[in-house]
Amino acid sequence: MSSTTQPACGCGCSGEASIFTPEELQAALASGDEAALDAALTEKLALLRREDVSRPTIFIGTGTCGLGAGAAKTLAAARAWCDEKQVDCDIVEVGCIGLCSAEPIMDVQLPGRARVSFTKVTGKQAPDLLASVFDGVIPTEAVLGQFESRAQQQAWDAVPALKEHPFFAQQTRFVLAQCGEIDPSSMDEYIAHGGYRTAARVLRDLPPPDICDAVEKSGLRGRGGGGFPTGRKWKFALGAEGDQKYLICNADEGDPGAFMDRAVIEGAPHRLVEGMIIAAYAIGASKAYVYIRAEYPLAIERLRTAFAQARAAGLLGDNILGTGFHLDIVLKMGAGAFVCGEETALIHSVEGKRGMPRPRPPFPAVKGAFGKPTVINNVETLANVPPVLAMGPDAFAAMGTENSKGTKVFALSGKVARTGLVEVAMGTTVRDIIFDIGGGIPNGKQFKAVQMGGPSGGCIPEEHLDIEVDYDSLKTVGAIMGSGGMVVMDEETCMVDVAKFFMDFIQRESCGKCIPCREGTRRMLEILHRITRGYRNETETATLERFQGIMYMERLAKVIKDTSLCGLGQTAPNPVLSTLRWFRDEYETHIYERRCPAGVCQELRYFTIDQEKCIGCTLCAKRCPTEAIIGESKQAHYIIVDKCIGCGSCAAVCPKDAVLLREFDDEFEATA
Repeated sequence: MSSTTQPACGCGCSGEASIFTPEELQAALASGDEAALDAALTEKLALLRREDVSRPTIFIGTGTCGLGAGAAKTLAAARAWCDEKQVDCDIVEVGCIGLCSAEPIMDVQLPGRARVSFTKVTGKQAPDLLASVFDGVIPTEAVLGQFESRAQQQAWDAVPALKEHPFFAQQTRFVLAQCGEIDPSSMDEYIAHGGYRTAARVLRDLPPPDICDAVEKSGLRGRGGGGFPTGRKWKFALGAEGDQKYLICNADEGDPGAFMDRAVIEGAPHRLVEGMIIAAYAIGASKAYVYIRAEYPLAIERLRTAFAQARAAGLLGDNILGTGFHLDIVLKMGAGAFVCGEETALIHSVEGKRGMPRPRPPFPAVKGAFGKPTVINNVETLANVPPVLAMGPDAFAAMGTENSKGTKVFALSGKVARTGLVEVAMGTTVRDIIFDIGGGIPNGKQFKAVQMGGPSGGCIPEEHLDIEVDYDSLKTVGAIMGSGGMVVMDEETCMVDVAKFFMDFIQRESCGKCIPCREGTRRMLEILHRITRGYRNETETATLERFQGIMYMERLAKVIKDTSLCGLGQTAPNPVLSTLRWFRDEYETHIYERRCPAGVCQELRYFTIDQEKCIGCTLCAKRCPTEAIIGESKQAHYIIVDKCIGCGSCAAVCPKDAVLLREFDDEFEATA
């Protein structure tokens, strides 16, 4: 019989309460040497780490990406198979291991054998795969790899190591170390892997100034986009006067293509809680907030469970671990406003006000939430804190480049073979991330650009692919590190359309408080719309306005950057400036030739039908939203160009590929 999400100890508890006695918990957190612990506690820790299992264990990735790929059906199928076969096993739900394109991912660990990971296991495939593995046969076509075997485990023959998979081989996983491997709803598993041990040591042995010094020495910089030195920010708050101080975790990632914070919380929520405990103690805060968007229901659920478990174990609340330190963490859900990524707007939202930025100074470290000294760090920054203090600042600073230390998590998405979360050492090249880790561009297409830093960032063209991931180097090509979004584009991407997409996003998300951002981004979006407008929808006056707008676009961008109130407004023109810098020829083609080289801009294209290929199936005519296609059944059809809006619906449904894309050119101008 299967049991879902049970601890490896097999005690049958639900994971809501710790299996450790208070004395065992204190001993586990206090000791840096497990050999000094009593045999019973050592055995519990080993079982929770699954150095071996007493019965078969099935792990299924049920993070948001896994569920989106059908992991719920895989989970249900695994349960049903175990019940039908009367197999005594554990079924554990884990977070995303990072390789989102391989979801649903299912791992199996048999007693005495190494854990094996399988890719794209659907609900229909799960029963046959489980039957094969339980018979001792590994289906090689579905294997991702096997985890490193421990002393009590035997490795599988002819099964590659998971860490040697191209997606993982070049990664340096600190923040993501436990995501996809441990049960995120089990505090005990986190403790067994060394969790909360650093927080306990810090609270006992290190005064706050020493913690701030260590974090500053490590070179850890904010991973939310600004890159401000974390230790220095903490020192400002520690030295500020105030009877109450606050710590805020910004988990409101709003950049298109960014999902790092969500995955970390879903996969290892206790890592964030431990980082917040250390940060709050370092700055003297007794109250903390996690500001998270309401669109992350699974992450919210995992956080609530983690808070409850930590509080029950004495790791949150009053007199934590008997050290006299007090900390309460409050979950604050946001409405998904992009502007609330700006720290002063976020503070206003936490206070229950409309999320709008305010001028600085005073900075939040001096006067923040409710007028008190406040530190705001994002999820990845806080998740870095426990390993920084565990390994020591010098060891952490040894990774990376001169001014960018440690690792960085990127959300790799778009036109790339292996999408997912990637954690690499600072200094890794963009080429290595996209082509070695990500597997390059699928379907034989050519790489065109990668958007980094979200709407506040910029595009990096092919000639700069060998640039290193570094806070300073990326700025030289018009991009920024940002929160870590990395959207890859191929030859079929129109860069003017990309700029228009991000400008539309920024314009809609502007809080409207300052005129340069509110009105300037609207004018820039209007100019981009004019650039992509076709002949049919433009009057002579509109043509003059179009050329006038183009002449002033770069000047307008500079005014917006120089005069907007907050950082979001100041970086709003970046997508346009970046694409203009590296892809000016595409803008000129749109403007002077009225042509979209990628064939993306609808008003700059039209379709024709190859009369010899058309079989008269009428599918295109039925799908056309403007009734621009005419013709009798079983007779060749044709398109009325004046009515065609270039949507491409006809091409999408044609079974014979008879619909051909045409661009508005001199031939069309002469015949239209």
